[in-house]
Amino acid sequence: MNTRQVQFFFIFFQISCFFSSSLVFSNTLEDLRVWTSPNETRVVMDFTDEADYSYFILNKPERLVVDLKKTTLNTTLPKNVINNSILTKIRKSTPPNKFTYRLVFELKHKASKLNLFRLSPTPGGQYGHRLVINLSHPKKQLKKVKSNNIIYLNQGISRSFNDIIIAIDAGHGGEDSGSIGPTGKYEKHITLKVSKKLAEKINTMPGIKAILTRSGDYFVNLNKRSEIARKNKANLLVSIHADAFYTPHPRGASVFILNNKRADTEISRWIEDHESHSELLGGTGQVLINKNVDKDVSKTLLDLQFNHSQKESYKLATKILKEIKKISYLHQKHPVNASLAILKSPDIPSVLVEIGFLSNPIEEKLLSQNDYQNKLAESLARAIVQYLKENPVENSLFFNFPNIRKHKVQPGEFLGKIAQQYSVTINQLRLVNELQSDQLLIGQIIMIPSNSNNL
Repeated sequence: MNTRQVQFFFIFFQISCFFSSSLVFSNTLEDLRVWTSPNETRVVMDFTDEADYSYFILNKPERLVVDLKKTTLNTTLPKNVINNSILTKIRKSTPPNKFTYRLVFELKHKASKLNLFRLSPTPGGQYGHRLVINLSHPKKQLKKVKSNNIIYLNQGISRSFNDIIIAIDAGHGGEDSGSIGPTGKYEKHITLKVSKKLAEKINTMPGIKAILTRSGDYFVNLNKRSEIARKNKANLLVSIHADAFYTPHPRGASVFILNNKRADTEISRWIEDHESHSELLGGTGQVLINKNVDKDVSKTLLDLQFNHSQKESYKLATKILKEIKKISYLHQKHPVNASLAILKSPDIPSVLVEIGFLSNPIEEKLLSQNDYQNKLAESLARAIVQYLKENPVENSLFFNFPNIRKHKVQPGEFLGKIAQQYSVTINQLRLVNELQSDQLLIGQIIMIPSNSNNL
């Protein structure tokens, strides 16, 4: 073999090695992200192609090992995870063979539930091939919103006023960014900001408490969102979203409620799902939990419950549209019937509010402004209060005192003076505020009931 032949063979060998290695390592791990929610940690890995993987668990210490076949790395490891309930570190390890990349997830303890699955590229090209790992946090008793359940005594009569619970759902979150505006504003961030502002405004009102289905940038399954509302005994659920279209022209707000077709589907599902009957709020759940109740009776009860929920949702949606049109253009002037998972609760009146089109440059700018977000939250809060005044929840302060308000005690004021100012009795002030004595502190907040004889 002469020199030229040797050179040719060497070049051919290098080219062959390059193509063979490219074929062997046909995938690349490009990025790795960690999202933390109260109940689970989600790890999302981005690939150039569909992931070919296997995994197993190691104990003492607890580790999750994931083998990525025919994959190379194009991101930085190790990755330390701070302030997480289950995950501490992600690192590489010695693979079983040269054609595999091995990842080790160091855990604080065993995951109560582990789930791995692939996700296909998103239609808009925002994300490519992904491998998702969900690590459930240790099981603990769910923290429920405490209702005041204040007991008031008046001439030997006991009364209990419960807080009205409003579940506020910030759309999307975590890996699910929702719509993205022309300048890169994410729907998930805007919905969370508006939801938090709405919760703050609701929590300043006597007799009403707000709970959030998510309080940070993490993903919550749609079914879990209504479960969170139900476990906290929510009286209403308001889901906040921002709309989008493939052209920049559409604009304005809309409010959606559940349509009849989806309601019928959910009724069938609830009839078969006996284990969930006990979770239903109100008397329907107590009846359906009895396994001797036949399907026709179950269907009738659930049908009545859904009809009531839909009617109340329509009333609330109408109030929201009336208030929101004072600050925004309306894309839909009447409540829209839709088949949306977040609206499917038979026992909780639910609405989904599209606060504007993020795809519209003008509305994207507005929705990103703190002042406009405050105005949106104020309009939603007003609508909720108006609905509750006209449709008061039994055994609540709104039911007994629909026009209750707050008063901040000023220097020189005393209980009799405040009662005279608002034309109420001293006894009413004592009862509503659960006062053990008539002594007041400067700056103390006093609830002022409407002038009624309910007590």
